[in-house]
Amino acid sequence: MKMNWIERDGQVIDLPNLFAVVEKDGVWFVSHCPELGVASQGKTRQESHRMLAEAVELWLEAASATEIKRRLRSGARVRPLELQHA
Repeated sequence: MKMNWIERDGQVIDLPNLFAVVEKDGVWFVSHCPELGVASQGKTRQESHRMLAEAVELWLEAASATEIKRRLRSGARVRPLELQHA
């Protein structure tokens, strides 16, 4: 897994690969990043994904090191699902 990092408040924070979950909700597509708890929406899947990427980038620019670490600790974990009988 490729690790990225950012520097915030004089600390280097390793960022895991971040994921986007996109779901249709009525006429909108809602997207969220489970690792950070950031969400967005758009009229298409692509727009929703693009808007989420922008929201995550803006959130990371504004958040403190403490808040980033807290969300990474408490956020959801995404793993592949291995099915034995499918």
